[in-house]
Amino acid sequence: MQANQIFNPSGNDNPQERTIIKGNTTGLFNLNSTKYGWAKSLYTIMIGNFRVPEKVSGLNEDSIQYKELTDNERRAYDGILSFLIFLDSIQTVNLPNFSDYITAPEVSLLLAIQTYQEAIHSQSYATILESVVESSKRDDIYYFRRDNPILLERNQYIGQIYQNFMDNPNDDNFFKGLIWNFLLEGLYFYNGFAFFDTLADHQKMKATDRMINYIRRDELTHVTMFTYIIKEIQKEFPQIFDKKVVYDMFQNAVEQEIKRSQFILGNNIIWINHQTTEIYTKWLANNRLSLIGLEPLYPDITENPYKHLERLQDNNSEKSNFFESTVTNYTQSSSMKGNRDF
Repeated sequence: MQANQIFNPSGNDNPQERTIIKGNTTGLFNLNSTKYGWAKSLYTIMIGNFRVPEKVSGLNEDSIQYKELTDNERRAYDGILSFLIFLDSIQTVNLPNFSDYITAPEVSLLLAIQTYQEAIHSQSYATILESVVESSKRDDIYYFRRDNPILLERNQYIGQIYQNFMDNPNDDNFFKGLIWNFLLEGLYFYNGFAFFDTLADHQKMKATDRMINYIRRDELTHVTMFTYIIKEIQKEFPQIFDKKVVYDMFQNAVEQEIKRSQFILGNNIIWINHQTTEIYTKWLANNRLSLIGLEPLYPDITENPYKHLERLQDNNSEKSNFFESTVTNYTQSSSMKGNRDF
């Protein structure tokens, strides 16, 4: 694969001849002339999600409650934040490299917004730590993986997938990087999100959960974007789409996520144990596979074990599934309350 030129005067911006990758674009961003209507709609949603982390209220109260958490809850709080910080950090660094090979300008714009949002997520976690955790402990959370071989192994594996594409940007490594983006955005965050929702449901660390809700709102748009990109690749470049690679990567990711989450969350947090962690991770994997038109990897797993997340879903019972509705419908119902069941 060849990275895009900064400016290609001989390029062709005709939307009818545009492809998601391997195209011949000039580099001009013209949102009045697009091929992928979903990208233009998603652009509006992502722009509308702008926020300032420092404006989230209540973190001072969380700093008091943090000291009152059980040892297991506090350990999970710290460990999950450490992993989430890593995920958003590596996305901020990686996404521009990935975007260099996208030849649909309207999709490149989305990746640019996502890169910015990942940076805002890092700022959000920094705001949480500065407000909730005493300064002497913050570095321990940022660098938790230094003393934890399970997290270090996981982080190295994730980083290597992206590094392989940077070192050798061929079709195979691009597709693996694409699926890994999808897994990172659609699977890896969510055991952590469920933990913070569980605390909030018990009237603990509610401001932290409010910040997480903003982050999740962004992540849902990222999952949707990669869902569309994968589908366009499957349609336009079926020779690149490899179902076996998808299933192998999903199975590996699920096994790693179960191992990491069970280690961090343990067995002693209300509503969360080793069994629910495994079922929830497999349920998420099935859900994400269905988004790209594939059969479940774990057909015996059909329900979300965390029923309390459904209760938290939406006070008005507007349970519109974002992935089964149009982008326009999501615009009308994208309040933070409606996004917990993913």
